Amino acid sequence: MKPIRMVDLLGQYHKIKSEIDHAIMDVVEQTAFINGSYVSDFSENLENYLNVKHVIPCANGTDALQIAMMALDLQPDDEVITAPFTFIATAEVISLLKLKPVLVDVDYHTFNINTDLIEKAITNKTKAILPVHLFGQSANMEEIMNISKKYNLYVIEDNCQAIGADFKFSNGKTQKAGTIGHVGCTSFFPSKNLGCFGDGGAIFTNDDQLADKMKMIVNHGMKIRYYHDIIGVNSRLDTIQAAVLNVKLKYLDDYIHSRQNAAAFYNEHLSNHPNIETPHVSEFSTHVYHQYTLKINNADRNELQKYLANNNIPAMIYYPVPLHLQKAFHNSDFTSGMYPVSEKLCEIVLSLPMHTELDEEQLSYICRTILNYAK
Repeated sequence: MKPIRMVDLLGQYHKIKSEIDHAIMDVVEQTAFINGSYVSDFSENLENYLNVKHVIPCANGTDALQIAMMALDLQPDDEVITAPFTFIATAEVISLLKLKPVLVDVDYHTFNINTDLIEKAITNKTKAILPVHLFGQSANMEEIMNISKKYNLYVIEDNCQAIGADFKFSNGKTQKAGTIGHVGCTSFFPSKNLGCFGDGGAIFTNDDQLADKMKMIVNHGMKIRYYHDIIGVNSRLDTIQAAVLNVKLKYLDDYIHSRQNAAAFYNEHLSNHPNIETPHVSEFSTHVYHQYTLKINNADRNELQKYLANNNIPAMIYYPVPLHLQKAFHNSDFTSGMYPVSEKLCEIVLSLPMHTELDEEQLSYICRTILNYAK
């Protein structure tokens, strides 16, 4: 059996090695390392894939969130609603811009922001809602957009973990996650479903004026070189990363299908165990399984993780501490017990290996090992 990795980027690379190597060497030969032709090619191809008017590449997913908020002219002390059970980047960027993160607990089943609680958190200072499409499926964007229209709020989608997922509206229409709100943001960190060979990110929008502004912000506030119309940042996707992504984008749907097949195998073999809850898939979103995350009930999650490690199976805890209990927010208004679902999830979640190269032998071994421990 091949060694089991949490993410097998090497195996994925070997399958498309000739295409990747050719694209990288083409960039080297052109020596157009910044804003080369592959950047615009990738942007156009991703626009077509997502069916969105504008894709603005940038340096990473965190920058994408920051640029989106800058473009929306959010001001210090404006409030942005997001969820506490996620990576810190969402609340981190809100705080960096001197905005106020207002947290709303998540749904126990989907891990995504609980839309039933959002309206209670809205004040006269609220300016935006920032849902995170965690682990690979969309938050309830139909309900979020209804709330945003009712209260005249912006919606910024953190789509760093769910690129390629389809949101299904109640009228039967489908739309790609990340393209429904006013702005969508994604990361191309190597382990993402669409990952490059370093850092990378992008912003999506169907708003022409907003797109023009974000294109200036990512490039020092310039529309014409050396003429700086607004204060911006330096956040560009370099050409080598764009070349890699341009190749991998062709295979994204295949990668999603492979992940869904692996998830189906896990579900079949683990879902009947009384201590294990397999991932819930909502009725309004497909799941692209950036992570395959179990809930371990009435058993020691940490001991299971150690047992798996001793049997050469990596497993990760995403995330061990909710945002409101992080030291970075120690002096804020956040206290223990404020978001009980998020706090509970941090105690019981465990993510299994999930990537495009998992084979049946590996999956069988992982499931068998878990069930042997959990007897």
